[in-house]
Amino acid sequence: MKIVKWLDRHIEEVLLIVLSTVMLGIIGVQIFMRFILGSSLGWSEELARYCFIWLVFVGVSYGVKKQRHIKVDVVLLLLKEKGKVVLNMVSNIIFLLFAISIAIYGLGISLQIFGWGQLSPSLGAPMGAVYLAAPVGMLLTAIRITQQLIKQIKYLKGHNVDEREIISDRMTDNYGIEEEEAMPDQRSVSGQYKKKGEGV
Repeated sequence: MKIVKWLDRHIEEVLLIVLSTVMLGIIGVQIFMRFILGSSLGWSEELARYCFIWLVFVGVSYGVKKQRHIKVDVVLLLLKEKGKVVLNMVSNIIFLLFAISIAIYGLGISLQIFGWGQLSPSLGAPMGAVYLAAPVGMLLTAIRITQQLIKQIKYLKGHNVDEREIISDRMTDNYGIEEEEAMPDQRSVSGQYKKKGEGV
């Protein structure tokens, strides 16, 4: 159960860090070999390109998880809290249908390419693994959207759900730390400032 909870909190971060490290590392080695040693790796640019493709699709899921995708909030500013939640639910449902359709279509293409046995020119890696980026990324995105929809439904039913998790962008990342642990109580902080002010 702890493993599932940890994956739920960190799966996108881990994939993004690994892919970014591999991509930047291999590009750095390629630059060093080309300009210092006078030779280059024939497969480095191809690997970096494939890592970037995976980064893009996993990043979509991470953006949904943290609610950091670009959006026009003109209509949201005109609505009250529940109206904002309902509008977000509508956009999430549309996005969910899109993610599911891309995941299904992308999986079909990937399996077809695996069946053909197509390999990349330099690495010799199966191209189906590259095309898997779309269905895997969209599947993670669909899971994150579903999690948001569940929270939004609970909020509309009157359950205790943090409004910031379903309306506002999560501008800070606590990396698995609960909000209560990561942010001190504002009342206690203001009390400390008052005590300091009284002592002056």
